[in-house]
Amino acid sequence: MEELFAQFWQNHSNTIIALGYKIVLAIVIFIASSYIAKAVRRAILNTNSKLNKLDATLTPIFSTVVSYAVYVIGGVFILDIFGVNTASLIALVGAAGLAIGLALKDTLSNIAAGIMLLILRPFRAGDFIEFGSTQGTVKEINLFTCVFETVDGLYIACPNSVLWGGHIKNFTRNGKRRMDIVVGISYSDSIDVGLSVLRQVAVGEPRLLVDPVPQAMVVSMMDSSVNIQLRAWAKTDDYWPTYWDLNKQVKESIEAAGLTIPFPQRTLHVVSEPSAQALKEKSTTRNL
Repeated sequence: MEELFAQFWQNHSNTIIALGYKIVLAIVIFIASSYIAKAVRRAILNTNSKLNKLDATLTPIFSTVVSYAVYVIGGVFILDIFGVNTASLIALVGAAGLAIGLALKDTLSNIAAGIMLLILRPFRAGDFIEFGSTQGTVKEINLFTCVFETVDGLYIACPNSVLWGGHIKNFTRNGKRRMDIVVGISYSDSIDVGLSVLRQVAVGEPRLLVDPVPQAMVVSMMDSSVNIQLRAWAKTDDYWPTYWDLNKQVKESIEAAGLTIPFPQRTLHVVSEPSAQALKEKSTTRNL
């Protein structure tokens, strides 16, 4: 046995040593590629957070693409070490890519949708958007999914194809939003006084924008009230605090002006039906 092993080693020692050298070198290159990819990705994220050179939307996907590129370069070096013919490899990869593409068409559609979202930019990281029945702040845009945080702190990961294929409502993009404060006054109250109160409330609120000009109007005639409305604009960051405060101010100002905010009410007219005895007597009289 020892003689066979010695003879085998004597005949193939050079090949074994060369193969072992290549395997060790390939392992070293793979480990180095993994370390470099992680280091480059971490460096891009940390550097951009300090210098803000890239848009926050592009940072995650850019760092991912760069890390994958490092792995690809490392793979090319490994293949070169083992003497693989890259021309035939490209043809093989093309055929395999077609088969994989057909099998993973949904995944590839998410990648294509992610690229379109990055090109057309309907939203960016930090924007508050609505898609379908979901509202949330955009935290991250990746190759396959977008990550959101809802107003109640939930984590949502949505496939890019779902976002790209639906309607997207961006509340942040334009920098301002309109609020409509509706209040009902009694039919016996003066509409002009009510509109004047709304205008005074708008003038006294510094967070409302001067352009567009706040408006006060009658919007509807309801069963129990005349509904008047204050329509005003505010910056996106001030929208909700201003909206909540204005509701309180409008209610207090309407009451301070002597106007009434009526409760819903109905007037019922009850018509009493003739009693059975009266109907019987009427019928007897007719028979006589």
